[in-house]
Amino acid sequence: MSRLIFVNLPVTDVAKSTAFYEAVGAVRDPRFCDDSTSMMKFSDTIAVMLLSRERFAQFTSKTIIDARTHVQTLIALSADNRDGVDDTVARATSAGGQPDPNPVQDYGFMYGRSFEDPDGHIIEVVWMDVEAALAAMSPAQQTEQVSA
Repeated sequence: MSRLIFVNLPVTDVAKSTAFYEAVGAVRDPRFCDDSTSMMKFSDTIAVMLLSRERFAQFTSKTIIDARTHVQTLIALSADNRDGVDDTVARATSAGGQPDPNPVQDYGFMYGRSFEDPDGHIIEVVWMDVEAALAAMSPAQQTEQVSA
């Protein structure tokens, strides 16, 4: 069985965030949704759990940050190609997200952009030609990658 990842995000408006992530390409799984939670699937192995801030607080005793002013994590999703990166950012922008809160990364073998969702969470979208990336690395960097 493949391992799964569930990214939990605190949001101020579950319905608004659900619509935003649907516009970006995620699919709502109604089996795991209620007024305080919405499970959004990007693939069979990647899901984003949108939780009201109150519901999110039930899972931690730590302070929940405001993602508009603080960063806890950067989430990166892969794209099949450069056009897929641009398309995803365009859809996020059309749905009310902010495009490119971080600098665009274009190294030829890797291309990445980002968007900010309505709550300030930053999602990176990245395409990479793995073989070209490895060829661009020095032999010492390749050895480090293999042993990691």
